[in-house]
Amino acid sequence: MTLRVALVVPDRELWAGEARTVIAKTTEGDIGVLTGHSPVFGILAEGSLVEILSDDADPVRAAVSGGFLSVADDRVSILAERARLSDEVDREEARRELDAAQSEGSGPEEPAEVKYARAQLRAAGDQA
Repeated sequence: MTLRVALVVPDRELWAGEARTVIAKTTEGDIGVLTGHSPVFGILAEGSLVEILSDDADPVRAAVSGGFLSVADDRVSILAERARLSDEVDREEARRELDAAQSEGSGPEEPAEVKYARAQLRAAGDQA
């Protein structure tokens, strides 16, 4: 059995297909979804990664900035405010975004723009 997965941003469906596992970070913690998972609704952690794993294809990694994850009846819907697949990440551009966001000030918590830039670099395979 497999999961039907859709990763959607406001203007398009970024990725859709079958998978055996989906791993995401919510505001409540990490979640791993396999077939038969009980229904759940979660808020995606700002600037995190979503990983979609299948037996017959390379892993799909996406940086996400805000959004929701819904699981029901072996269907996983990931609705993100912004998202970028690993193969769409321009590493130099993401590094510039990270540098610019870090220079805009610091507070007690890292700004969303910094988190998203770091997530893009992690999705592309860099340790940011």
